[in-house]
Amino acid sequence: MKPEKQLLNGDEAVALAALHAGVSLGTGYPGTPSTEILETFDHLGGKAQWSPNEKVALEVGLGVAFAGGRALVTMKHVGLNVAADPFFTATYTDVDGGLVLVSADDPGMASSQNEQDNRHYARAAVAPMLEPCDSQQAYDYTLAAFEISGRWKIPVILRLTTRVCHSKTLVSPRSDVAQPAAPDFKRNVPSRVMIPAYAKPAHHRLRIKMAEIAAWNDAEGFNQRIDNGKSLGIISSGIAAVHAMEAAPEASHLVIGMTYPLPIETIRKFADGVERLVVVEEGDPVLFESLLAAGIPAEGKPEMYRFGELNVQRVRRILAGDTTPEPVPPKGKPPELCQGCSHRDVFEVLRDMDCIVSGDIGCYTLGMLPPFSAMDTCVCMGASIGVGLGMRHTLPADQARRVVSVIGDSTFVHSGITGLAEMVYNPPETGHVVVILDNGTTAMTGQQEHPGTGRTLNHDPTGKISFEALGKAMGIQNVLTLDRFTDGHRLEAVLKDLLAKPETSLVVVRQPCVLAAPKIRFYEKAAIEKMNQACAAMPAE
Repeated sequence: MKPEKQLLNGDEAVALAALHAGVSLGTGYPGTPSTEILETFDHLGGKAQWSPNEKVALEVGLGVAFAGGRALVTMKHVGLNVAADPFFTATYTDVDGGLVLVSADDPGMASSQNEQDNRHYARAAVAPMLEPCDSQQAYDYTLAAFEISGRWKIPVILRLTTRVCHSKTLVSPRSDVAQPAAPDFKRNVPSRVMIPAYAKPAHHRLRIKMAEIAAWNDAEGFNQRIDNGKSLGIISSGIAAVHAMEAAPEASHLVIGMTYPLPIETIRKFADGVERLVVVEEGDPVLFESLLAAGIPAEGKPEMYRFGELNVQRVRRILAGDTTPEPVPPKGKPPELCQGCSHRDVFEVLRDMDCIVSGDIGCYTLGMLPPFSAMDTCVCMGASIGVGLGMRHTLPADQARRVVSVIGDSTFVHSGITGLAEMVYNPPETGHVVVILDNGTTAMTGQQEHPGTGRTLNHDPTGKISFEALGKAMGIQNVLTLDRFTDGHRLEAVLKDLLAKPETSLVVVRQPCVLAAPKIRFYEKAAIEKMNQACAAMPAE
């Protein structure tokens, strides 16, 4: 019996395909627009877990693949920056089971600090990349990515974008998906121990793999060609292809499914059959420059369309060569910290004390907006501590003593711990103060768990990191905890005291997120009931 069609967004389609592909484990770090993939995978019955950060998630996924299982590793585009260290070497290795890394890019920066185009990673790390246009292709390409990964024993990037992740289209699931073999470790030291003696031949093997995949892409790849005459041909991929086909239905189209390595001969044949060839793509001119490098004459888009998402109107302007100023979009309501948020009190104190605040990524980043205006820097996850230390080392003493690093609980676990190590190892003469805003959840991406909550992805109880114990064990001189309701009024006095000391200090300000608090109470009650049931089931001695 053929499975019924389902209305799914791209994230849900990837999760369903992962389930059907027999994925052993899904790992990742929550980040919009990728978060729902693992949550859906868990809901469907797959095994999924949040890792402290993307680097760890990829390393765990590699272990799964080395053991002969299939691994799905998810992250948003900036997460791949964190995972790049293992990823660039992972492509040299042979992954027996299958490893698919989902990079969810965010053109237009709907919820991100930059607009990077992760297609560059495919070429830089030498990894095949698939780019779906809609939810059906997200499902199909996920299955194909695992097949490609298993066939060539190579990690594969599945690149989504915000519109594909969050837009719903019909999906026809397959009923004939072949299941992978049971996990089984096979020792293969030359293909997995990347010392120079083994990495040098591994690099050559990698290039041979990519040449084979490129030939396969030309012969059997996911390339959709629509012939509508010779006057205009458009080459595109991903969501840009959807916009292009609507903007110019009269044109001939070549939609590329695997964008690295490219099906160059397929593109060349298409180019030879049209009088004018235009590349339509979001972000950087990656596809356009690849065509020029291959000696295929084509038109790219004007520089002004490098920024933000494309849509049908913008594609029409690109095809018309229109570089007049675009209409200014109406201003939306600026985001703000929730009423009753415990972060509000902290930023009021930091503002009134005229602190120089080195900030970080999370909902508390909104502390930089009025009425608080109490954040001076924000770069990437975990940067608040290192940037704050750099300012402490450099500024005159009177300004240095005003510097405070502010970081959230999930972000601290993600990449703030090494910042504390730096503070202990290279303390500034004036000391430094780090404030962890612990609201008991990963609030900005939808209230996910992390190693500091004591609950797994599906909210079951697990081990919990104590930030205070960690700070003391690392050698921080002053470690304090403030509860917002019982002693939050002491924050200003505590900060004044610590800022005056030439010592290292860690202050944990703790109060559950107002939106997550009811859920947290429910999870904690469920955990107690589960423990009681387990105790009752134990045989009496």
